[in-house]
Amino acid sequence: MAARVEGAKTTTGRRPAPRLLERYRKELAPALAKQFNHRNLMAAAHLEKIVLNVGCGEAAHDAKFLEAVQRDLGVIAGQRPLVTRAKKAISNFKIKEEDPVGCKVTLRRARMYEFLDRLVSVALPRIRDFRGLNPNGFDQGGNYSFGLKEHTIFPEIVVDQIQYPFGMDVVVVTSAASREEAMALLK
Repeated sequence: MAARVEGAKTTTGRRPAPRLLERYRKELAPALAKQFNHRNLMAAAHLEKIVLNVGCGEAAHDAKFLEAVQRDLGVIAGQRPLVTRAKKAISNFKIKEEDPVGCKVTLRRARMYEFLDRLVSVALPRIRDFRGLNPNGFDQGGNYSFGLKEHTIFPEIVVDQIQYPFGMDVVVVTSAASREEAMALLK
């Protein structure tokens, strides 16, 4: 049998589960089920997806800007971003219908947990004068949204090679039925 190397594929050919997912399964799900009186662990709130969105209206006029955003967002997320296009023409912004106006990435399963782990443990602490995330970012459906002003907080991005700095919106979609349950999950 082949020896198991840390961080490599296991002998069955699958990668080990992300550490945040393991922590959720062992600690968080039982605690959430007990706290909110769920009879089954499967009823406890869990993460469904994380959506990263970059709105860049300048992309309609500058193709290099869109390419730079796609490249950097792909490096951050670990998968290729989808180009979003304008649904309607807006003459004040000189945007025609179907012009590219941004990029988005939807992360699920292992990539979602790996991204959230990197975001919480590495990227957010790199923000200057960081005092935590706003607790008012929860909606009634149990989802959490917040914005980042610069994408350079991620360690994958080399600051010297950045031509176009941009911000992004991060939406963490959960299966929580209420605001309180989602807050307990993400806390």
